[in-house]
Amino acid sequence: MERDVSSRLELDVSEPADLVFSLAVSSSYAPVSESITFALDGAPLASVEITDVHGTRLHQVHSPVGHLVATYNASIVGEAKPVSSDPIDLITYRRPSRYAESDILSPTALAEFGATTDPAELLTAVAAWVGTHLAYVSGSSLPTDGATRTLLARQGVCRDYAHLTIALLRALNVPARLVSVYAPGLRPMDFHAVAEAWVEGAWHVVDATTLAPRSTLVRIATGRDAADSAFLTVISGRVDIADMQVTAVAEQLPPDDLTHLIALR
Repeated sequence: MERDVSSRLELDVSEPADLVFSLAVSSSYAPVSESITFALDGAPLASVEITDVHGTRLHQVHSPVGHLVATYNASIVGEAKPVSSDPIDLITYRRPSRYAESDILSPTALAEFGATTDPAELLTAVAAWVGTHLAYVSGSSLPTDGATRTLLARQGVCRDYAHLTIALLRALNVPARLVSVYAPGLRPMDFHAVAEAWVEGAWHVVDATTLAPRSTLVRIATGRDAADSAFLTVISGRVDIADMQVTAVAEQLPPDDLTHLIALR
């Protein structure tokens, strides 16, 4: 499968800033072409690439005051290498985290899904439950909202769907984590967030929004929740987003049978 992805962020930096971008595809891919650039008021700006244990490629930039433009483009042919896991991951992704309060939501998870023992059926059931109990409403949630607040509000965006899915799965003793992705077929186009759960000895995608075919998704960042996978982290300084554009295109958009286990490739 051939996939082309790109993103462009325009930022107004009003105080010197230390920034971390998560725009590049995971190191599990071998793009046939790729570029990432940073420019301040039209002049090139240096960046340092840092790769974490899951293959997330971060780009750290120290920016003076001015108008900063970050651009990324990649073409991918074929599939990514399978993502490995170790015993620490399977402990970490069972624990509650900042945006996935599985300890608080444990009674809800057990009441709704406690009788489901088949792992594949459980993923389908949780995704369907989240998808039918939430309304997708752009701008309806705050960056600080976690899974509990999302459930109470009964609405959110993709990261809110993913956080609630992750929290419920962890409460059921299923390791689950968040993945930011480029998503061919997504409308309106944007960065997308999905859950990934460990069942039958591998990580499989769970996307309660059903907004894009899971088999076309391209991994960017992997972590406990949105705190580990934001496309932009402002470590210090002051920055405002002036404009953002994301594109993701696949040679085909296959049907997505939600009862099948699918791994990110």
